Amino acid sequence: MEGRGKATMFTALTIAGSDSGGCAGIQADLKTFEALGVHGLTVLTSLTAQNTQGVRGVWDVPPQFVRSQLDAVLEDIPVGAVKTGMLSLAPIIEVVAEGIRHHGLTKLVVDPVARATSGSLLIRPEAVETLKRSLIPLALVVTPNLYEAETLTGRPVRSPAEMREAARIIFDLGPRFVLVKGGHLPDRALDILFDGNEYRELAAEKIPTVHTHGSGCTFSAAIAAGLAVGKDLVTAATEAKRYVTEAIRFGYALGQGCGPLNQLWKQRAMAG
Repeated sequence: MEGRGKATMFTALTIAGSDSGGCAGIQADLKTFEALGVHGLTVLTSLTAQNTQGVRGVWDVPPQFVRSQLDAVLEDIPVGAVKTGMLSLAPIIEVVAEGIRHHGLTKLVVDPVARATSGSLLIRPEAVETLKRSLIPLALVVTPNLYEAETLTGRPVRSPAEMREAARIIFDLGPRFVLVKGGHLPDRALDILFDGNEYRELAAEKIPTVHTHGSGCTFSAAIAAGLAVGKDLVTAATEAKRYVTEAIRFGYALGQGCGPLNQLWKQRAMAG
C-alpha cells in the first residue's frame, strides 16, 4: 500500500468531477470501488449540472482547493491506487500532477476524459497539451476511448489497426501501459493494451444497449481497484474488462436519455 502507516482496508482515490445525475464521474467511481471491496477516497475537480440527456453547465473547483483536498487525504490515509477522470483546466492538471509527484504515487490510472456520453466537451482544448506533458508521463496506465485517443494523437482512431498505432503514440508520452478502449467500435467491444512491446486484445461481446453512461469511468475505476488490492496491471485490466461488461449488461433506463450501467450488478443479483 502506498502512503504512510497501516491501512485497515484497501483504499483507492479518485480525482474527478461530479455528475449530478449520479451516472458517471465521482459517483460511478465510488460505486465501483465499493462493489469491488475498496474504500473510495475523493478529490473533486469540477461540478457538472447534468442528467441522462446532457451537460448543462460546469463549475471548476479552484486549483489550489483541488490540491488542498489531495494533500488532506494523502497526509492522513494510505492510498493503494489513484485514478484521474475529468480534469478540465490546465491549472488543475498541473496541481494534480505536482501532488502526485510530491506524494510519490505510482499506481496511477489516467482516464483522459474529454467528453461526456452525451457529447459535451469536458476538457478545454488548451488543457490537452498540459495533460500530455504533465500527467500522462506519471501514469501506470492511460485509458482513452476512441475519441480520447484521437484527441491525444491528432489522428483518426476508428479501427483495431488505428487503435494499435494510437497506443504506440500515446506510449511514447511516457506511461508504462496504454489501454485504448474500443467500446464504440461498430461490431465488437475490443480494447488494445500495449506495454511498449506487446499488444494484448481484451475482447467482449457487444451488448446492444444505450444505457452505458459512466462506462469509461467505471472501467478505469475498476482497474484502480484491482491495483489497490495488489493485482498487477494486466490482471487488473483483464478483470476490469469482465466487470464492466457485466455492468453494461445489467444497465438500466433512467430519465429520458442514456441511463447508467449497473456497478452493483453482482450485489443486486445476490440479493435477488
